[in-house]
Amino acid sequence: MTDTQSTYELIIKPKYGFFNINWQELKEYKELLYFLALREIKIRYKQTVMGAGWAVLQPFFTMIVFTLIFGGLAQMPSDGIPYPIFSYSGLLLWIYFSNALTQSSNSLVNNAPLLSKVYLPRLFIPTAPCIAGIVDYMIAISILVLMMIYYVFIPNIAILLLPAVVFLTFLLACGLGYWLSSICVKYRDVKFVMPFFIQLLMFVSPVIYPADIVGGNLRWLLDLNPMTGFINAHRACLLGHMPIDWYGLGISTIITFVLFITGVLYLKNTEKYFADLV
Repeated sequence: MTDTQSTYELIIKPKYGFFNINWQELKEYKELLYFLALREIKIRYKQTVMGAGWAVLQPFFTMIVFTLIFGGLAQMPSDGIPYPIFSYSGLLLWIYFSNALTQSSNSLVNNAPLLSKVYLPRLFIPTAPCIAGIVDYMIAISILVLMMIYYVFIPNIAILLLPAVVFLTFLLACGLGYWLSSICVKYRDVKFVMPFFIQLLMFVSPVIYPADIVGGNLRWLLDLNPMTGFINAHRACLLGHMPIDWYGLGISTIITFVLFITGVLYLKNTEKYFADLV
């Protein structure tokens, strides 16, 4: 009498169709997302003298330059609060978003060996830099706390909304990152366009100026930029100097969810070609 042996074979093949997200697979590989984010943090500060101190120096020195030029020479309005804390509270969220988007948009090309030699959910690769950037944000916010103590700013109950604003900014960076990283696999022009795009986007975001400075007829253009609602809400949550603009935050939230959902679907629909093109 012979024992019968059952052999199992795992076949990995691309799914077809636009809504082809395997949620069970994403759940099974969730620990891999953590290790990818941890790797991003380690690589970022490997062999650096300052280490995580760069997370503080970048927004701090940018704030000093903006205060001297825009707050001092240009006399830019700042919602009736000191310009240093006004600009830093906006830069804090903006630098997180810009760094996360830049690294996410290049992530698939920069991780070509993972795409061609190892199987993992491709969605995790552009998501990891967005998660890793939150660590920098949490480090840099310590300077803002010191500034709030110096300028005697006491947050109100709106501070409870801060994690939601940061999370929505994370979703926005992920959504745009999914789109741009997928496009970058086929068209490497994205790597050259991104610095220019990020620079332009900053000047149409209320980082160095209050949103109210834009006239009523053109304000809707500023509201189409989802970072407008998030930066305004970010300042209001932290400083408590003005009420939250729920209308602007609502528009930004809707645009963010559209970009995030369509970005996920686009990446999943095009990932079957990544290994051949990267």
